[in-house]
Amino acid sequence: MLRKNCKIVKLGEPILRKKAKKVKNINSKEIKNIIKKMLYCVKQSKGVGLAAPQIFESYQILIISSHPNERYPNAPLMKNEVLINPKIIKKSKKKNKDWEGCLSIPSIRAKVPRHTKIEVEYTSTDGTLKRVVFEDFIARIFQHEYDHLKGKVYLDRVEDNKDIVSEEIYFKLI
Repeated sequence: MLRKNCKIVKLGEPILRKKAKKVKNINSKEIKNIIKKMLYCVKQSKGVGLAAPQIFESYQILIISSHPNERYPNAPLMKNEVLINPKIIKKSKKKNKDWEGCLSIPSIRAKVPRHTKIEVEYTSTDGTLKRVVFEDFIARIFQHEYDHLKGKVYLDRVEDNKDIVSEEIYFKLI
């Protein structure tokens, strides 16, 4: 049974800076439980994405869970997508600098440059190898969560410290 509350890793915890392990057996009970917990946590925390290291699990699993909410009022609506052992195949040359926040770095937002279009390959929960193109906000979510699997956080990609603001100011700006 899942716990009622979800503990999200905060910046400073060593696991956030570790490279996540590849998932070897997607059908193992451990991996299925991690995915269940991730789906629960992303919903509870009102996030639009989550990586396994953010719940203290060093595995290459991420979830894209885009939907409008109080943290991201303009997020497009899509069904949850669980991506296991994802990798980027192609990136657009074009980048866009836009706002990001992170459940592991509460109360702060920053403008981060990201590729506007990416092609990714991953294994789905049923074991199918998929190749998908993500664009704009969804591509941004993927790249943000993918960074977590590599031991990076969005603040590592900020070009200018003046692009970092408190969440209170961010909501006034948007």
